[in-house]
Amino acid sequence: MDLRYLKDLWNEQETAGMDEPELLRYRSNLLGSDLRLTNFGGGNTSAKVPMPDPVTGDTVEVLWVKGSGGDLGSIKRDGFATIYLDRLLALKAQYNGVHEEDEMADKYALCTFNNNPRAASIDTPLHGFLPFRHVDHLHPDWAIALAACANGPAQLERLERETGLKLVWLPWKRPGFELATWLEKAVKENPGIDGIILGSHGLFTWGETSRQCYLNTLRVIDAIGGYVLQRIEANGDQLFGGRRVATRADRDALALALFPVLRGEIGNVIGHFDGGETVMRFVNSNRAKKLAWQGTSCPDHFVRTKVRPLFLDWDVDRGTAEDLIAAARNAMPAYREDYRAYYEQNKQPTSPKIRAASPSVVLVPGVGLFSFNRNKPEARITAEFYVNAINVMAGATSLGDLPAQPGIETERVVGNYVALPPSEAFGIEYWLLEEAKLQRMPKEKEMSRKVALLVGAGPGIAMNIAEKLLENSGHVVVADINAALANEAAESLKRFGKEAVAAETLDITNRESVRKALEGVVRRYGGFDVIINIAAVFIPPDKEGRLSDDAWRKTYDVNVVGSYLLADEARRVLAQQGTPSSIVLVSSANAVVVKKGSTAYDTSKAAVNHLVRELAFEYAPITRVNAVAPATVVEGSQMFPRDRVISSLVKYGVAYDESDSTEALRSKLADFYAQRTLLKKPVTPEKVAEAVYLLASDRTGLTTGQVLAVDGGLPEAFLR
Repeated sequence: MDLRYLKDLWNEQETAGMDEPELLRYRSNLLGSDLRLTNFGGGNTSAKVPMPDPVTGDTVEVLWVKGSGGDLGSIKRDGFATIYLDRLLALKAQYNGVHEEDEMADKYALCTFNNNPRAASIDTPLHGFLPFRHVDHLHPDWAIALAACANGPAQLERLERETGLKLVWLPWKRPGFELATWLEKAVKENPGIDGIILGSHGLFTWGETSRQCYLNTLRVIDAIGGYVLQRIEANGDQLFGGRRVATRADRDALALALFPVLRGEIGNVIGHFDGGETVMRFVNSNRAKKLAWQGTSCPDHFVRTKVRPLFLDWDVDRGTAEDLIAAARNAMPAYREDYRAYYEQNKQPTSPKIRAASPSVVLVPGVGLFSFNRNKPEARITAEFYVNAINVMAGATSLGDLPAQPGIETERVVGNYVALPPSEAFGIEYWLLEEAKLQRMPKEKEMSRKVALLVGAGPGIAMNIAEKLLENSGHVVVADINAALANEAAESLKRFGKEAVAAETLDITNRESVRKALEGVVRRYGGFDVIINIAAVFIPPDKEGRLSDDAWRKTYDVNVVGSYLLADEARRVLAQQGTPSSIVLVSSANAVVVKKGSTAYDTSKAAVNHLVRELAFEYAPITRVNAVAPATVVEGSQMFPRDRVISSLVKYGVAYDESDSTEALRSKLADFYAQRTLLKKPVTPEKVAEAVYLLASDRTGLTTGQVLAVDGGLPEAFLR
């Protein structure tokens, strides 16, 4: 089979010995790995497999079909629902019309084979009613471009003449039992067809084996791709009506300025930015605003992108960053009002309550596309879905040389691209079955949707803090002056999610370095909510007990000035974002306990304590500023290399053996310090991390200007 755009990735050696369900899993993963074939979480695949009934032992036909909420690219065997095919087909006798669609979906569970807990999706009958052993239902951009054409049926006639591909057109119908009967009828009335195009929706293809189904799917999509792409290419510079504005030379600076503003206006989200060629060609075009207003076509798209994006009008040629920010702040109320009107006009008595009225996609001419969601992967996927929509609009508007089919509402057509009517879009967005899927999702943890910059990448306190934040679904950027250490730390934390962790290089004594690191966080996530600084330096005195002037300066530069620079630069972003935030610094019990040989360190930490109070006063009410003051933490501390530990043990007269490991020596020193406390327990990184996390989280949402001691109980450090 000759393929021009796609590639046959099937490996016979890999599939040797696989049973039918495993071949279905394999096929699904291949299809889902190529975003040209289907988007994340979109589409579904199925196989009808003869299997022994677990009760009777008789051979029965079992429909294996992607379960509700699954993703083809990553689905495992247990991600498929299993349905007695005869029971599913028997439901036809109970079906009395489209008014019973949702009730029919409730009955799929009654057809479950072998007590499989995987919920069947609304698309289950679409697969079950087709008379083929293997079925693929995908959302390739090229096929949806045909499906979103005002002249769709005429396109299929010309497609057959040019390629020999025989496809049947079915008008838009929300997925469910009724559409399943349409598919069944279409196949009966059109023998020998290669597939079915669902208007405004997607593509169905099939085969008698998993391998044949895969090949047929590739063949059909590849042929459609050639048909659509040659017409897009023929449009050249006139795609989307030609270019209206150019990408700004200072686009990166504009995006950095706007991103936290958008994140703050939308609230409680993580951001993603796309300024790629596909996006820029669209947002800079003459038709972009009208096409964006029409909304997306494929249901899988606007479930994430909402019914339409916010298209931000501003003076692209002469506007400043301040003008762009003002335009964004002015546009948000109108978007929310429009969205609420859309909800009120289309809601039904049984509709779920209105969800957030802010946009999930913002299009900015001259700058790019901003997308938002509950975490970084979802924000990125939201952008990918809108890029899919752009590709669909590119195809549909390039196919406008044939007459529109009768009955198309002209107000819904822009350059041959036709979107779903708002009522139908609402029916998908606020579908009770979609709401049920959302309700089945696990409850979000308390740091979900929050971004923390953690300065200091050592293996002790820092890693404990990072792990605590990530365990509770936070996003963490680990920063350190040692780039290798920061990258190593971030890599070790990727087990919590590859996109939840990142690294930055940062010298907190250098304002420009601090600014660049914070910009890196904004580029990645749209902003931040928590700043935690544990970076500090302790320089031991010389043999005479003195520190050089340079050592004094370095101690204060790192421990005090660095904390100020970090907070000051963060404040600029936090003020633009305008949402509640928290800064947590790490002080020390030494800040209030007089000791010999650490004057510079101790007084610098005393300065940190007062810096906390000053910043809390100045940064209120948006940002809380607090600190944790631990007693000496030996375990995992880079400030306690082996030679310093031995020096301290000698100083305090604690017996040790030169053959002891460094960790054993640290443990001896930590135990000595513990005996000087009321609780007689060493101060560990884990306990300090718990205190930092407490102040960073909303649990202490009414606490600011405070220094929380984690010292095991040092009477000399009690509050005076």
